[in-house]
Amino acid sequence: METLLGHRTIRKYQDKDVPDGLLKDLVNAGTRASNTGNMQLYSVIVTRSDEKKARLSPLHFNQPMVKTAPVVLTICLDLNRYSKWCRINNADAGVDNLLWLMNGTVDSMLFAQNICIAAESAGLGICYLGTTLYNAPEIIAVLDLPKGVIPVTAITLGYPAEVPPLTDRLPLDAVIHQETYKDYSDAEIRALYRDKEELESSRKFVAENNKENLAQVYAGVRYKKADSEFFSAKLRTLFEEQGFL
Repeated sequence: METLLGHRTIRKYQDKDVPDGLLKDLVNAGTRASNTGNMQLYSVIVTRSDEKKARLSPLHFNQPMVKTAPVVLTICLDLNRYSKWCRINNADAGVDNLLWLMNGTVDSMLFAQNICIAAESAGLGICYLGTTLYNAPEIIAVLDLPKGVIPVTAITLGYPAEVPPLTDRLPLDAVIHQETYKDYSDAEIRALYRDKEELESSRKFVAENNKENLAQVYAGVRYKKADSEFFSAKLRTLFEEQGFL
């Protein structure tokens, strides 16, 4: 509980390597996560070389930690391995559909989160790279991923060189529903987001972007509809090429 409740995103790392043995322990912890039918529909690509990090960096919008972290882990949904196992045993895997795309995504994220918890328990710091799906086709090319393998997320990993403050979270009332989903009134929404909106960092964010409120910054600056539609089209094409749609 202390590890979970004390999670911080680490973007600055010490110039200190992560030993191979420790990294294998972390990945082993990842494999103990629950998964679909115990098929483990995931793989991880370990990147340590400066050359490969330099190629990945622009695909993650040049976030500095991609180059400065000792290790970058690219977590992939992997239906290639399972499909080949089925094929050599004269079985039809039947994974070329949306359900298995979702199964592989769920498995991959459970695997990734176990790795992160294990890493933080061992004194390491992590940062999820939500940019992975934005440029998944290009990452596939850099990492030589075959058909049936798609990068879902990436994690920078290393010994922390900073202790940032805890990031704000919505109150539990925002996420807990008893027995059935209870939809929110406008008044309840305003109350649930009030603390987030009143943070000094949020007020500064709004002012810097010349917006009226924080929601406008999120929807109009950080996660614009046009950008979402562009990257969604890339993903749809990728899913078709990889045999899922």
